[in-house]
Amino acid sequence: MRFILGKLRGNRLDATYISPFDYRTPKTLDEALQNYPYLKEYVEANGIKPTYMADLNDLALNTSNINSTDVIYPVGLGIFIHVKPGGEIGKYNIIEPRRPSQHLLDKFEDILAKEIGDEVSAETIKEREKVIVEIFMKAVSSGKLKIPEGERENFLYHFIREKLGHGIVDCFLADPWLEDISVPGAGKIFVVHKFFGTLESNLEVSKEEVDMLLRSIAERYGKILSYMHPILDIHLPDGSRFNIVFGEDISLRGSNFTIRKFPKEPISVAHLIKWRTLSDIMAAYMWMLLEVGVSFFICGETASGKTTSLNALVGLIRPDSKIISIEETPEVNLPHRNWVREITRLHSGSKVTMFDLLKAALRQRPDYIIVGEIRGEEGHVAFQAIETGHPVISTMHAGDIETLFQRLTSPPINVPKTHINGLNIAIFQNRIKRGTKLVRRVLSVNEIIGYDPEENSLNYLPVFVYDADKDELRFTGSSILLEAKVLPYRGWGTDKIPKLYEELRVRAEILKFLSENYPSFRDVWKTVIEVENRGVESVYKDIKGGVLSWLRDQE
Repeated sequence: MRFILGKLRGNRLDATYISPFDYRTPKTLDEALQNYPYLKEYVEANGIKPTYMADLNDLALNTSNINSTDVIYPVGLGIFIHVKPGGEIGKYNIIEPRRPSQHLLDKFEDILAKEIGDEVSAETIKEREKVIVEIFMKAVSSGKLKIPEGERENFLYHFIREKLGHGIVDCFLADPWLEDISVPGAGKIFVVHKFFGTLESNLEVSKEEVDMLLRSIAERYGKILSYMHPILDIHLPDGSRFNIVFGEDISLRGSNFTIRKFPKEPISVAHLIKWRTLSDIMAAYMWMLLEVGVSFFICGETASGKTTSLNALVGLIRPDSKIISIEETPEVNLPHRNWVREITRLHSGSKVTMFDLLKAALRQRPDYIIVGEIRGEEGHVAFQAIETGHPVISTMHAGDIETLFQRLTSPPINVPKTHINGLNIAIFQNRIKRGTKLVRRVLSVNEIIGYDPEENSLNYLPVFVYDADKDELRFTGSSILLEAKVLPYRGWGTDKIPKLYEELRVRAEILKFLSENYPSFRDVWKTVIEVENRGVESVYKDIKGGVLSWLRDQE
């Protein structure tokens, strides 16, 4: 939720005045304390000397003492987050503008109801915000609503959040570093933070407040939530998935909800390199193979970051490719223009399953098919697609290659064992503990050679293996796929193998540069386009020479 406060000229709002909630992010703690008095009051009242971080990206590279330091960072809308790690469970304290009295909020709601007539047309959230602000300024200037000048923005922040937003949930949705927001029933709201793990917030709700909030949100999205329809999934405008379980009869501590949150801009492969989830040379390896068409699965346990890594890697696919994504919940976010995005329909009308959409995709001549997750009979069709020359990319729950093989060849997927070698690569990723911190790491990248009927096992070559002592993904030095697929695709003979591995190194250098200087998804995508148009060597030469026109023209 964003809004602009303007100075009233007659009955019109002058939109040239920018609210502090839309103002640039404070770069230092001193600047933040000076501009936001309620933040200063909070810091002084709690007697803390926090580490202030305007950009939490920096935290990924400096994790040595994050579990013993108070960290404060801004998330926009005038909201600051104070993370205090340690103890039984770390704390996630929201610092926001002080809430006005309910009497004033109710009084303005009455004024608003009287002022809004049939002639007022406001279809979008932004238009509705503007109408509210105009009526508010008019009510204040006429004396109908007495609010001191220094508290007016705070008032509007809370009023608009309650009427047009998602109530207290908006505080959490504003934080791009959260992965999960949940209320297990009456009590505290919990979050899963990308860097700090599970934390307990300072916001607490009663059973009645949870029920009222969930009913209000369900109605806003045209959903029915009742004891007859107690389980509900809602897709929020920012892409987050909101799951509700309603009523004490099935949720004994009171209604509960969980929001699976997704970033506004996808996490790029450069971010993953910067955070050490994977290595620059592994990303370069995938970049080269994705140009020639390979099928791969990213495997791991729940919350291991499979979908995030999948989305980052497919951002390296050639820009002119036709891609079809098939999901139950829309999570994949691609920059490609020729992208067909399909989701299942399971809860209304005639059902359309992953199986149905995947069969239809085979008739649409895609360069790549992305399946959100393979769990059932759609896996069989996915391998049929691979057999007919359609590269398939997906995720699966499997902790190692043996488990992956067993799941694929057992009910309900039932892929014939002799077809498994159609899958080119199996990537395994998981959450592991480094010191006191949980981090995500790619543990191995394996090239599938084929099924051995005598041993009833899958032969594979580990190309990248995680070195726990050095906390790095180590390249074993050679790749069957690079030599068997990329060489013939380019018309190169075996004498060009050294040149192939030199290009691998150069691409890794390009990605390393991006991870250190331009890690955004947009910048990586611009570079992929540039490499496609001009070639790897030309782009690499420009980077070495500091000529970055395709990046700096955005600044």
